[in-house]
Amino acid sequence: MNAHLQPTGSAYFLTQETQQTERHTLSVLVDNEPGILARVVGLFSARGYNIESLTVSETEHDKRLSRITVVVVATPKVLVQIKLQLERLVPVHKVHDLTAEGSYVERELALIKVRGTGDHRAETLRLADAFRAHIIDATVESFIFEVTGKPDKIDSFIALMAPLGLVEVVRTGLAAIGRGPEGM
Repeated sequence: MNAHLQPTGSAYFLTQETQQTERHTLSVLVDNEPGILARVVGLFSARGYNIESLTVSETEHDKRLSRITVVVVATPKVLVQIKLQLERLVPVHKVHDLTAEGSYVERELALIKVRGTGDHRAETLRLADAFRAHIIDATVESFIFEVTGKPDKIDSFIALMAPLGLVEVVRTGLAAIGRGPEGM
């Protein structure tokens, strides 16, 4: 927090400047070259910014471009700094704050392993069907489900599976894209 002196009558009082943190999804278009991901992550870690989710993949093979999707929780002031610093990195072409720019679609994929025996087996399958989870592996003692959707949907599915025998969860991180006819 930044402190500022505020005049009040004849005295000055130290006040704290406070801003609420916000969750933002950033989409960053970069050259697909060795070390770029380390540079982007290094930018965040060197300044003490926490990354909630990070995904990266080549999206335009012929142009050798990759898209990095970063979810960060920060104050508006810090978010401006993050965007400016990302834009200064040489292999970065574009930085879009999808949250600030308006409507976008976000999805995540999770693989969820659940023990499934006896009465819990039927309940596990019933709940998986309600969440449109796909069974990608099944044994007589367990299931592995694939669930795709918004992070809160995946969180809800995991919470319901916990008392039924949740064993393990693997999540891909968020993929996001802006709505409408324009590209990045």
